[in-house]
Amino acid sequence: MKLIIAVVQDQDAGRLLEKLLAAGQRATRLATTGGFLRQGNTTLLIGMEDEKVGEALKLIEETCRSRTQVVTPWVPLGGSVDSYVPYPVEVTVGGATVFVLSVEDFHKL
Repeated sequence: MKLIIAVVQDQDAGRLLEKLLAAGQRATRLATTGGFLRQGNTTLLIGMEDEKVGEALKLIEETCRSRTQVVTPWVPLGGSVDSYVPYPVEVTVGGATVFVLSVEDFHKL
Protein backbone atom coordinates (compact mmCIF):
# COMPACT_ATOMS: atom_id res chain seq x y z
CA MET A 1 0.00 0.00 0.00
CA LYS A 2 1.02 3.59 -0.66
CA LEU A 3 -0.22 6.90 0.65
CA ILE A 4 -0.04 9.79 -1.78
CA ILE A 5 -0.10 13.26 -0.25
CA ALA A 6 -0.76 15.77 -3.02
CA VAL A 7 -0.76 19.52 -2.35
CA VAL A 8 -2.56 21.23 -5.24
CA GLN A 9 -4.06 24.63 -5.94
CA ASP A 10 -7.75 25.04 -5.08
CA GLN A 11 -8.55 25.73 -8.75
CA ASP A 12 -7.31 22.26 -9.72
CA ALA A 13 -8.65 20.25 -6.78
CA GLY A 14 -12.22 19.72 -7.98
CA ARG A 15 -11.20 18.47 -11.42
CA LEU A 16 -8.56 16.20 -9.91
CA LEU A 17 -11.04 14.68 -7.45
CA GLU A 18 -13.48 13.99 -10.31
CA LYS A 19 -10.77 12.21 -12.30
CA LEU A 20 -9.64 10.17 -9.29
CA LEU A 21 -13.22 9.09 -8.53
CA ALA A 22 -13.79 8.17 -12.20
CA ALA A 23 -10.66 5.99 -11.98
CA GLY A 24 -12.07 4.23 -8.90
CA GLN A 25 -9.81 5.96 -6.37
CA ARG A 26 -10.96 7.56 -3.14
CA ALA A 27 -9.37 10.61 -1.58
CA THR A 28 -9.68 12.72 1.54
CA ARG A 29 -9.68 16.46 0.86
CA LEU A 30 -8.11 18.84 3.39
CA ALA A 31 -8.23 22.64 3.15
CA THR A 32 -4.69 23.97 3.70
CA THR A 33 -2.81 27.25 3.34
CA GLY A 34 0.55 27.81 1.67
CA GLY A 35 3.38 29.38 3.64
CA PHE A 36 4.80 31.89 1.15
CA LEU A 37 1.72 33.35 -0.55
CA ARG A 38 -0.63 32.47 2.31
CA GLN A 39 -3.28 31.46 -0.19
CA GLY A 40 -5.62 28.53 0.07
CA ASN A 41 -4.72 25.22 -1.46
CA THR A 42 -5.94 21.66 -1.11
CA THR A 43 -4.12 18.66 0.27
CA LEU A 44 -5.40 15.27 -0.91
CA LEU A 45 -4.69 12.04 0.97
CA ILE A 46 -4.98 9.10 -1.41
CA GLY A 47 -4.44 5.50 -0.30
CA MET A 48 -3.89 2.88 -2.99
CA GLU A 49 -2.15 -0.29 -4.06
CA ASP A 50 1.46 0.05 -5.20
CA GLU A 51 0.71 -0.79 -8.84
CA LYS A 52 -1.83 2.07 -9.19
CA VAL A 53 0.53 4.87 -8.08
CA GLY A 54 1.72 5.58 -11.63
CA GLU A 55 -1.87 6.03 -12.83
CA ALA A 56 -2.61 8.49 -9.99
CA LEU A 57 0.57 10.47 -10.63
CA LYS A 58 -0.37 10.73 -14.31
CA LEU A 59 -3.81 12.13 -13.39
CA ILE A 60 -2.22 14.66 -11.03
CA GLU A 61 0.28 15.76 -13.68
CA GLU A 62 -2.42 16.12 -16.36
CA THR A 63 -4.76 18.11 -14.10
CA CYS A 64 -2.52 20.35 -11.98
CA ARG A 65 -0.75 22.87 -14.19
CA SER A 66 1.56 25.71 -13.25
CA ARG A 67 0.48 29.26 -14.06
CA THR A 68 1.73 32.76 -13.36
CA GLN A 69 -0.10 35.10 -11.04
CA VAL A 70 0.49 38.65 -9.84
CA VAL A 71 0.45 38.87 -6.03
CA THR A 72 1.45 41.34 -3.35
CA PRO A 73 3.70 39.58 -0.80
CA TRP A 74 2.65 39.74 2.87
CA VAL A 75 6.22 40.13 4.10
CA PRO A 76 9.26 41.94 2.73
CA LEU A 77 11.38 39.85 0.40
CA GLY A 78 14.53 41.57 1.68
CA GLY A 79 15.65 44.67 3.53
CA SER A 80 14.11 46.45 6.49
CA VAL A 81 10.51 46.02 7.60
CA ASP A 82 10.36 49.77 8.41
CA SER A 83 10.86 50.73 4.77
CA TYR A 84 8.65 47.97 3.34
CA VAL A 85 6.25 49.12 0.63
CA PRO A 86 4.24 46.23 -0.83
CA TYR A 87 4.28 46.00 -4.61
CA PRO A 88 2.89 43.35 -6.96
CA VAL A 89 5.21 40.54 -8.03
CA GLU A 90 4.62 37.92 -10.73
CA VAL A 91 5.13 34.39 -9.36
CA THR A 92 4.60 30.87 -10.64
CA VAL A 93 1.82 29.05 -8.79
CA GLY A 94 0.02 25.78 -9.25
CA GLY A 95 1.29 22.43 -10.27
CA ALA A 96 1.45 19.93 -7.44
CA THR A 97 3.75 18.89 -4.67
CA VAL A 98 3.41 15.14 -4.24
CA PHE A 99 4.73 12.78 -1.57
CA VAL A 100 4.44 9.00 -1.98
CA LEU A 101 4.82 7.10 1.28
CA SER A 102 4.87 3.39 1.99
CA VAL A 103 2.08 2.29 4.32
CA GLU A 104 3.00 -0.40 6.78
CA ASP A 105 -0.57 -1.15 7.86
CA PHE A 106 -4.05 -0.07 6.73
CA HIS A 107 -7.41 -0.58 8.43
CA LYS A 108 -10.82 0.56 7.26
CA LEU A 109 -13.18 0.42 10.21
